Amino acid sequence: MSQNLGFIGLGKMGKWMALNLINAGFNLTVHDIDKEPMNFLAGRGAEAVDSPAAVAKKSDVIIFSLPDATVIDSAVMGENGIVHEAKEGLLLVDCGTSDYLWTIDITASLQKRGIRFVDAPVTGLESKAKDGTLTIMFGGEEAILEDIRPMLNVIGSTIIHMGDIGKGQLSKMTNNLIYDINMAALAEVLPMAIKLGLDQEKIALLINNGSGRSFASEFFLPHILEGEFDNSYSIEKSYKDLAAAASISAQKKIPLPVSHAATSTYQMALAAGLGKEDKGAIIKVFEKINGVEFRSKQK
Repeated sequence: MSQNLGFIGLGKMGKWMALNLINAGFNLTVHDIDKEPMNFLAGRGAEAVDSPAAVAKKSDVIIFSLPDATVIDSAVMGENGIVHEAKEGLLLVDCGTSDYLWTIDITASLQKRGIRFVDAPVTGLESKAKDGTLTIMFGGEEAILEDIRPMLNVIGSTIIHMGDIGKGQLSKMTNNLIYDINMAALAEVLPMAIKLGLDQEKIALLINNGSGRSFASEFFLPHILEGEFDNSYSIEKSYKDLAAAASISAQKKIPLPVSHAATSTYQMALAAGLGKEDKGAIIKVFEKINGVEFRSKQK
């Protein structure tokens, strides 16, 4: 595997993923629209450049840690995109959250240009990006996975080969969809419980030690009780998984009634102006409807 790596997208996750690759000895060329993380990484050995095309000029493998398919499409196909400087056989590795159907389409399009594309989205909080213990869901040929495994081993502790192209993104969407539905259920049901007289802290304790427990409840309930709504991805960013599932449901004629219901809940939160807060803030919609707050009594 080539040691000449590019990295595009240096947000909360990408910044630390890139730093771990530098610390592991990879020659890294980086780009982001935000100069701060580029300067941070340049001070630690990376070469910072001003466009995705400039990254392509110096790289044999480029990793994306970008928020959605539209942004990746621009980085690849845009005015200063990768295609303008791509070498024959360039490998693009999508570690961000894009879209299953889009991934299949862009892979076929890039193949005609001699550019390879695989999806390797990650799951885990920023802390896992920092310590290199993310979970990676790989979609693509096994031979490519084995070629880039030394790189992936630096950013993740668990790598699962989910199948062919698109299956990594499909897997992440599936995982996130269940997570999003769990949060929608908590947001709807808990204000009802408080309105009917249950104690906030006691019901939170029960749920997180009972059969209603989930990662969503374990992570969000303590923060909601403290009135903290900035500890995870925003509602507007989380919504893309629900939108992607709705598109698949429509195109493939697959019924997803619970997912559609959760989508409506997220839309209510977005309409209420809560999009910048994390998905725990969805509870505010139902708190307002029920005239209660799910907060610690010491707040």
